[in-house]
Amino acid sequence: MNYADRLQSSIERCGNACLVGIDPHLELLPQEYADVRDPSRSRAERALRVGAFCREVIDVVGGKVAAIKPQSAFFEALGADGALAWERVVRDAHAAGLIVIGDVKRGDIATTAAAYATGFLEGTSAEDGPSLCDAVTLNPFLGSDSVEPFLDACERTQKGLYLLVRTSNKGSGDFQRHGSPELSHLVAEHVVRWGRRLVGSSGWSSVGAVVGATHGAELRDFRARMPRTPFLLPGYGAQGASARDVLGAFELSACGAPCGALVNSSRGITFAWRERAHAGKHWKDATRDALDTMITEIGAALTAAR
Repeated sequence: MNYADRLQSSIERCGNACLVGIDPHLELLPQEYADVRDPSRSRAERALRVGAFCREVIDVVGGKVAAIKPQSAFFEALGADGALAWERVVRDAHAAGLIVIGDVKRGDIATTAAAYATGFLEGTSAEDGPSLCDAVTLNPFLGSDSVEPFLDACERTQKGLYLLVRTSNKGSGDFQRHGSPELSHLVAEHVVRWGRRLVGSSGWSSVGAVVGATHGAELRDFRARMPRTPFLLPGYGAQGASARDVLGAFELSACGAPCGALVNSSRGITFAWRERAHAGKHWKDATRDALDTMITEIGAALTAAR
């Protein structure tokens, strides 16, 4: 089944469009994982502990959301042991029924892009399947020939992509808003063109766009520019975006489950225990409560907007 169709099916099953990002910053892990910050610990020991934390997060969020988005950099920082931990986390997420969007932000010349696509989406043997991502994030700065190998891989494997269009970080405007038409609008045009190859029976493409929830005022314009493109919306919660800010990304005329976007929260969910609102709670209880609040707030905002 086409990635976009599988994603929409999972959203309908969960009843919400929330996405949990898993960014295992060593310095932010809860006290019971403080050993990852011990310089006397080997890299292998740290990687095992990071993997254990991520699997506990999966246990908490599994069944509540359609997908998770692990950030590869925090695993890669631990070398080969981190890569093994990454694969175990992806396998565990799949075992829990979750779609895995690998936040890898790759972007390189065609031959290298093909190798990245193999590594994250296709694998080299049948047994690789559970450890491969369902979709990945890409940086399209190098142009079409850097994206085509991923499109080819997605066509073969029924996987998905999310291209960086208008990101949530503070410096995003340095390049993305430059030019006439501005660069983000030009990238959006290409996302639509690339996406025509991978449209599912749901009408949505498996080629998505990363558009920051922190740019709420621009979301309706991007939705108009990319009407059948699924959005991945970082910036909710810890970066300041609210449930009202994300409304422009959704197809609000649809009934039932949300259509058109996934709203991501990473630190605001996995490290909710650090927030005053969850003071004194065990970190897993804080994560569970923060996610429940996010689901409720976004659901209520979507219902009110219809």
